[in-house]
Amino acid sequence: MKFSNLFIPTSKENPSDVVLPSHQFLVRGGFVNQEGAGLYNFMPLGKIVLDKIRTIVKEELDKAGCNEVQLSFVTPISLWDRSGRAEDMGKEMLRIKDRHDNDFVLSPTNEEAMVELVKNRVKSYKDLPVNLYQINTKFRDEARPRYGILRGREFLMKDGYSFHSNTEDMIREFDLMEETYKKIFTRLGLDFRVVNADSGAIGGSGSKEFHVLANSGEDTILVCESCDYGANIETIFEDESEVDSLNELSYEQLQEKEVTQKCSCGGKLSFKKGIEVGHIFQLGDKYSKALEANFQDENGKPKAFEMATFGIGVSRLVASVIEQNHDEKGCIWTKNTAPYLVDIIVSNAKKEDELDAGIKIYEELKANGIDVIIDDRKKERFGFKMGDFELIGFPYAVVIGKKLQDGLVEIVDRKTLEKQECKLDEVFEVLQKKLDNS
Repeated sequence: MKFSNLFIPTSKENPSDVVLPSHQFLVRGGFVNQEGAGLYNFMPLGKIVLDKIRTIVKEELDKAGCNEVQLSFVTPISLWDRSGRAEDMGKEMLRIKDRHDNDFVLSPTNEEAMVELVKNRVKSYKDLPVNLYQINTKFRDEARPRYGILRGREFLMKDGYSFHSNTEDMIREFDLMEETYKKIFTRLGLDFRVVNADSGAIGGSGSKEFHVLANSGEDTILVCESCDYGANIETIFEDESEVDSLNELSYEQLQEKEVTQKCSCGGKLSFKKGIEVGHIFQLGDKYSKALEANFQDENGKPKAFEMATFGIGVSRLVASVIEQNHDEKGCIWTKNTAPYLVDIIVSNAKKEDELDAGIKIYEELKANGIDVIIDDRKKERFGFKMGDFELIGFPYAVVIGKKLQDGLVEIVDRKTLEKQECKLDEVFEVLQKKLDNS
């Protein structure tokens, strides 16, 4: 792709309500723009990142034997009345009426709708288990939408639901999804923790959250430095005021609080801040019983499905990557989330030799399967182009400038901002090694 052909409206101005780095840099970098309170549009760069994350999520779920579907975004409220959740969700669930005065909701989640999909279609224990998921729009009417796309009202979510003949098999799938989620977040290049969690309004007998570690995270979690143990403090402290006071502390303030108890493994426990990006629940028969969704068991008797549900905040992950990977200049995308891996910066695109050299490298990288963009803009100065590279956060830049007459270009690592001179005919090999090692 050429810069001159791509809509990338970068800006030096911060959003008026900016608090978090991801909000600042995603807006300034031309990834998203705000449409209204908690409502954001994904522009070309943002859509590329969103699609890359979506693809990784889908690939790992499909490998695990899950089936993708797509449910209607608009759901009859009667389903929610039958499960008893219409009142529980309160004003967070946006209710609407059609022209015939029928009541609907903009789906905040889809347990009820997925049960209805399976009900009367999976009739025997022989047809189980089934794991269905979608990656679809959700809407939750947050009282205080803030932090950009990290806490918007409309968002893209992966929600999955599994159906089983018994509790043992449901737990087996729950464990499989935990491992699948770990693979997803590892591929995204994230430092994350799996923690025991409160099931909240979703309900069920047990749940786990997946947190991206970030100093700006809203949740406070307790983690062991020697093993994989982790827990949301909501599951540890019974006093809600104590939980609230800990959540209000900054990361720096939390580090001053010593945790006296030890982990069961003997390791040291410490407080961390996390951004919840995934949550999995053991539901049991809560929804299947309420909606009278049964199958015939081995004895030919009707039995309610055992269920589990699995969520990932796909659009939230876009912001989470940046909360964990940025500096004062802008975004630093991980290898598998970057809109393009290499930005070829032609210092002066009006100079034919520089532009020709840039295009030659661009074509070579593209032919070898590397996602590459060339900054061929003729109206912009070199300093402006470098500023955009640092703000947008492509992993590497190839700078073509004054040393071209000596057959040299410069490779810049966005994460470290280190520069390396490279021969013109060795650019691909050097970049390939860097990408393989990143």
